[in-house]
Amino acid sequence: MGQALCCIQVDQSTVAIKERFGKFDDVLQPGCHCLPWIFGSQIAGHLTLRLQQLDVRCETKTKDNVFVNVVASIQYRALSDKASDAFYKLSNTRSQIQAYVFDVIRASVPKLNLDAAFEQKNEIAKAVEEELEKAMSAYGYEIVQTLIVDIEPDEHVKRAMNEINAAARLRMAANEKAEAEKIIQIKRAEGEAESKYLSGLGIARQRQAIVDGLRDSVLGFSVNVPGTTAKDVMDMVLVTQYFDTMKEIGAASKSSAVFIPHGPGAVRDVASQIRDGLLQGSHQ
Repeated sequence: MGQALCCIQVDQSTVAIKERFGKFDDVLQPGCHCLPWIFGSQIAGHLTLRLQQLDVRCETKTKDNVFVNVVASIQYRALSDKASDAFYKLSNTRSQIQAYVFDVIRASVPKLNLDAAFEQKNEIAKAVEEELEKAMSAYGYEIVQTLIVDIEPDEHVKRAMNEINAAARLRMAANEKAEAEKIIQIKRAEGEAESKYLSGLGIARQRQAIVDGLRDSVLGFSVNVPGTTAKDVMDMVLVTQYFDTMKEIGAASKSSAVFIPHGPGAVRDVASQIRDGLLQGSHQ
């Protein structure tokens, strides 16, 4: 009905390309326009001014000979003041953009190792955007944004990279564990050394106390009981120690069988053996 009345409506964010007798005449902006078809005017087509996105997957090779799939996302739109160029100069805009993306990625990524390619995604995206902006501006298109959204190595390469990373982490864990065990052993050895040192001090003090006690006992006994000698006192002390030993052996429930002389005369023999051992030790 609108065409019969020579009127046409152009939607928002869209422009219409007007021709007259097959030749470009004007770009119609959004709104209602008069189109006198009887004078050869007609609409050749419409061109959207909305932001469009094109995802491009490009397979290429890195400098260290690893094949990767680089996924680039291109955001672009037609310029209103260059709508005629955007409509007439390119028959397939998406294919043209894709070709430029392929060209830039396959020229940039082979210069980088795989790790560097992951680290320099922004630089690759910037190179693609600059090349596209320079090429597509001549065709009436603006490149708004270019993103490298993914770099996908081959599955075997990813598995190998994960194994290398896992091995490195296991090596670090083993080093940390060994270092911890080393510290534990050092601390244990220091503790044992300190314990033995203190134990030795205790035994030395105990023996010193025993010697001091025996000396005091011998001196006191010699003074209080006239006619006694130090030998008589030591024999009495040995008898006391002998019976204490017998008592402890008999009281212990888990004692092994011990055969020792138990007659009263055995004390003299024990005392003689102790004195002889001390005298022999002092002469050597």
